[in-house]
Amino acid sequence: MKTISKTSAVAALIGIAAIGLCTAASAETTLERVQRTGEIRIGYANEAPFAYTLPDGKVTGESPEIAKIVFNKIGVTKIDAVLTEWGGLIPGLMAGRFDVIAAGMYVTPERLQQVLFTDPHYQIGDTLLVAKGNPFKLHSYADIVKNPKVKLAVMSGTAEYTYAREAGISDSQIMQVPNTTAELQAVRTRRAQAAVGTQLTMKDLAVKGGKRVEAITTFKDDPAHIGYGALAFRKDDKDLRDAVNVALKAWVGSEEHLKTVAPFGFDNSNLTTKTVEELAQP
Repeated sequence: MKTISKTSAVAALIGIAAIGLCTAASAETTLERVQRTGEIRIGYANEAPFAYTLPDGKVTGESPEIAKIVFNKIGVTKIDAVLTEWGGLIPGLMAGRFDVIAAGMYVTPERLQQVLFTDPHYQIGDTLLVAKGNPFKLHSYADIVKNPKVKLAVMSGTAEYTYAREAGISDSQIMQVPNTTAELQAVRTRRAQAAVGTQLTMKDLAVKGGKRVEAITTFKDDPAHIGYGALAFRKDDKDLRDAVNVALKAWVGSEEHLKTVAPFGFDNSNLTTKTVEELAQP
């Protein structure tokens, strides 16, 4: 049996360590990869008007359309979209299924513990979807608390679930559903007396739901519940987030930006000067 001297063994270990260091030094960041390949993967959930799939398979919405333009500004020309249930967006991002969440996700202190956000590209409040005529006279979370017969449909993983619980609505009154289509169906079939979501989403569902449902225009909510939507990245991808943030800040509010988001119901009233640092405060 051939033996190996101590000197040879040490030399071999040093060589292996050197190879490891070279490999680590040459490892691409996500920013370097997407700029080299010109491709990036975005994760989204079906929630109009923020991000959704058209019948022909095209992915559109406020956030994907913004992503297409902003990523193009940093040299990325191909967007691959990965459909995910809302509650799976952050886990999917962290698992590497996609590189960015482009779904209109609100910046919250809790989410900032898990991911990095750009500065927000919109602000918006919430409202309720109810049966036509609002038979239970629901205009606030407090109205739901007062009537134990009322069930509220809420999309799992959304800020609205937290708001409902903080308002005192019991879990027995909350119906968690995977997407906005399920929210609409819950109200249409009277399995829930209301569904909650952003004003634009609920208005869109009311149009889809026809004469049986409506989005109320008099929802009384805590001003602190105004949502600020942004693109989200893995914490290791700060360089990518920073590059996108620079491009985003220079573009949001421009004529091109407002023209891009207008088909989805957004306008000047949705612009915000809030920064992600401000929104990081609990």
